[in-house]
Amino acid sequence: MKSEQVSKKALRAYAVDTYTTAPLRAMSKAYSSNLTQDQWDLLEVLIPPAKPGGRPREVEIWEVLNAIFYLLCEGCRWRNLPGDFPNWQTGYTYFRNWRLDGTWLAIHDHLHQWVRLDDEREPSPSEVIVDAQSVKTAARVSEAVGYDAAKHIKGASDI
Repeated sequence: MKSEQVSKKALRAYAVDTYTTAPLRAMSKAYSSNLTQDQWDLLEVLIPPAKPGGRPREVEIWEVLNAIFYLLCEGCRWRNLPGDFPNWQTGYTYFRNWRLDGTWLAIHDHLHQWVRLDDEREPSPSEVIVDAQSVKTAARVSEAVGYDAAKHIKGASDI
């Protein structure tokens, strides 16, 4: 009986230790979209802290980000995320909240600058080339057509 209690305590301690060090451990499957430890260290500072009060976070943000990146890379639906990731509702809720409060844009901008610096380029581009072409649109008269005032052409649209 005591040996069973000791082993249960040891298992609980192992589970708690495993839970708290989740970013350092590997998921059960390695996906090409998973964050490396260096990438996680870079993004961890951009993640807003848990809201004060209430229940503590039960999910590792590292795994939520892996789920979001998997979804973006593979193009699947939220409900079709593999079981290795947190529940799809959890991933979607974090993604939606981060999109609304600007966290996702900050993550994007940070990654964009990091990739440019990794390629030994300036963090932001110094010049941009923009090209436009007008082509006739609307094969039928009943469809809406545009007007290019600069070229005096009816039925033109910028591409």
